[in-house]
Amino acid sequence: MIIALLIIHGLLAVALLGAITHQAIGVWLPARPGAQSFIARLRSVSTPSYVTAVIVLFVATALLGGIIYPSYRLNVRIVLEQMELHKANGSFELKEHLVAVGMGMLPVYWHLWRQPLAEQLTASRKIVTTILAFIVWWGFLVGHILNNIRGFEV
Repeated sequence: MIIALLIIHGLLAVALLGAITHQAIGVWLPARPGAQSFIARLRSVSTPSYVTAVIVLFVATALLGGIIYPSYRLNVRIVLEQMELHKANGSFELKEHLVAVGMGMLPVYWHLWRQPLAEQLTASRKIVTTILAFIVWWGFLVGHILNNIRGFEV
């Protein structure tokens, strides 16, 4: 059961990673009129349309990670400590803290992206979206690397 939850957790994380990355690119590099390249289309996303998806995916991924966490704590973390992989353990500890900060930032993120978009909040939207993108990328990479070092066993 834990393996299935871990796979679902990973799939949700990939979807969240795509949504927040597209939004961050769109907010920092808005589309140029008339450009038709792949990069131009990537930059031309409707950034406000990602807000609900980012919030729902962030919360779902974090909650599922919380369900999986006791199994990680008993089966993976102990082995990492025995192998003296302190940086790996520390990076996961940082991931936990960053995700908690991200959860606390979601109401602010939602407020900043409410329609109609207030022009004076553009810089704040960029900063908060970028911080959330960093948290999501950090969590995804650390989770993926730790799973490669010592994944769950059946």
